[in-house]
Amino acid sequence: MWHPSETYPDPAIEVLDPRFEALILHHAAVERLYHGSRWAEGPVWFGDQNALVWSDIPNDRLLRWDEASGAVTTLRTGGFTNGNTRDRQGRLVSCQHQRRAVTRTEWDGTLTVLADSFQGKRLNSPNDVVAKSDGSIWFTDPVFGISADYEGGVAEPELPTNVYRIDPGGTLTVAVEGVNQPNGLCFSPDESLLYIVESGARPKRILVAEVSADGRSAPDPRPHIDAGAGGNPDGFRVDVQGNLWAGWGTGADRNGVRIFAPDGSAIGHIHLPERCANLCFGGRARTRLFMAASQSLYALYVKVPGAPYF
Repeated sequence: MWHPSETYPDPAIEVLDPRFEALILHHAAVERLYHGSRWAEGPVWFGDQNALVWSDIPNDRLLRWDEASGAVTTLRTGGFTNGNTRDRQGRLVSCQHQRRAVTRTEWDGTLTVLADSFQGKRLNSPNDVVAKSDGSIWFTDPVFGISADYEGGVAEPELPTNVYRIDPGGTLTVAVEGVNQPNGLCFSPDESLLYIVESGARPKRILVAEVSADGRSAPDPRPHIDAGAGGNPDGFRVDVQGNLWAGWGTGADRNGVRIFAPDGSAIGHIHLPERCANLCFGGRARTRLFMAASQSLYALYVKVPGAPYF
């Protein structure tokens, strides 16, 4: 059961390292904005609309929360969408399990398929996606969406579980290979590093790789954060200082968001009653953390802005 804190500071915000103190507000508390998803994922902020869009994968819908009214409406159904972002023109880019594709929503509402196959073979089930400043789109392609009908449809994988890059002209290439079930991904603020969750590793871990000089790949990722026994990182984003805010679970004492300094040390934890799958920064100053967590959408105002990409 969700019970909001009646006092400040919110006891759900745990400081593990003094460095976390500079990132949080002691007079802000975790809020639950919505309850009623089956598996919430892929939040993305639309500052031009003062609204948040996120996925409810098993219910096969995209939901939209309006900041002014607090109303939640269904934006769209179909495709079993997981991760979302916005490209550098502000268009919604989505990973769709059922279509086994990355799609872009045009301004008139039509969908353009950006990628659904590589070298004549179908993608597995694109999972999470980010847009780089050069106009390229990067996404992970594990098999989660084709392993059961609950979040897509059962099918045999045809390709290794790669990280891909779609260049501005539409050409698809492998950006990172050899990652066992890549999941969440994001760039460092200066885009020199790419972080990737390796969900197939035991224990699960977060990798980091230096982006190549031409900006087209991130070869040879190395271990950066070991999630430890029971740790379950999923989607994540970075703030302007390079701290990593990661969706986390599973277990009553671990559900929520785990925050790591650029050196990989855990510095804080935001405890939630549900496992957090993904998150993003939004709000007027990019200082509101939105957390898609299992059946709910949560938010928390923080002191540090998120990195200025979608």
